[in-house]
Amino acid sequence: MPGEIQAAVQAAIQAAAQEAGGAAALWIPGLAGGLILLAALLAFAALRASRRAARAAEPLAAEIGRLGESLKALGAAQERMAGGLGQIGQAQNQTQAATLETLERRLEEVSTRLGDSLSGSAQRTAQALGDLRQRLEAIDRAQGKIERLSGDILGLQNILSNKQARGAMGEIQLQEIVTQALPAGSYRFQTQLSNGRRVDCLLVTPPPTGLLPVDSKFPLEAWRRLAEATSPAEKAEAAKAFRADVGRHLRDVAERYLVADETADSALMFLPSEAIYAEIHANFPDLVRLSFEKKVWIVSPSTFMATLHTLRAVLRDARIQEQSAALRRQTGLLLQDAERLGTRLKALETHFGQAEGDLREAGISVTKILRGARKLEEVEFSEAAQTEPSSAPAARRPEALPEIAGIPS
Repeated sequence: MPGEIQAAVQAAIQAAAQEAGGAAALWIPGLAGGLILLAALLAFAALRASRRAARAAEPLAAEIGRLGESLKALGAAQERMAGGLGQIGQAQNQTQAATLETLERRLEEVSTRLGDSLSGSAQRTAQALGDLRQRLEAIDRAQGKIERLSGDILGLQNILSNKQARGAMGEIQLQEIVTQALPAGSYRFQTQLSNGRRVDCLLVTPPPTGLLPVDSKFPLEAWRRLAEATSPAEKAEAAKAFRADVGRHLRDVAERYLVADETADSALMFLPSEAIYAEIHANFPDLVRLSFEKKVWIVSPSTFMATLHTLRAVLRDARIQEQSAALRRQTGLLLQDAERLGTRLKALETHFGQAEGDLREAGISVTKILRGARKLEEVEFSEAAQTEPSSAPAARRPEALPEIAGIPS
């Protein structure tokens, strides 16, 4: 390698000298020597570099060999991976087919369930609509009833605002309670008294009470104003008017229906509402004292019913007292019949005693006759035993007559 470099350097120097001519002939030999030395140095350096490169290439070659083996192993792994990827692809295709089949089946089931659910929802909706229609019809009927009730309430309001109609309503309520609680004949309706006044009801009670008047024409105007009052001033004014109207009506009942020697010394004022009765006893004690003073007892539908039931018991006791004389007379007649029966039983007992004696004597006579007959039979049998052979059967002995009970033989 250095010889080739040196020869090349020399050839280059000669070529340069020929081109330069004779002028360069003086300095070319020195330059050639320097170049040769430089070329020798370069050759030496290249030789050392090649040796170092050879030493450095040995590990690289070993590494390249190992890299080749790794590439072979990588190829084998790639082939195995390709086979595995094929299996994975096949398994994935199978899994995908199974998944698609499962999805189709699930979709079909969901469709079926959804159809059933929609059908059931439709049926429930139809049923709910039917129920709703029925309820709406019921609401319509109730609305009609409410409208009729509103009309009835308006009619009742008109009745309550009319004194004559209000009195008829109270009278009807009074008659219904009386006819339910008392028997017929113990009350009278719309009876005219000797003073010309006509009372709503007369209760026929036993003496000394006599005829008990009952009034049902209670003034409701003041009560309505009292119930509708809102401010304290309106309530005070309505209470004052209510006290005056009720007091006036109590006095009118006492003056009109309490007639001496014809009716009882007291009367009943019938209130058609429990609320009015409670209001009077709770907030108007002066009216209660006035009713005691005038002997006009205030009654509500419930207290009036209780009073009538008490009166019914009193009427029953009075009827029992009225019939007590007849009961005593009948009891006396019954005692006389009992005494007469005792006398006749004693006479019958005497007759039975005599009959028993006659029967006893007749029994004794029968016993004697039987004894005589037996003796006659023994005599006849003894004579027959002497004439007839002993082998002849004995005649049957007549049975004794049955003894009479109670008669000794």
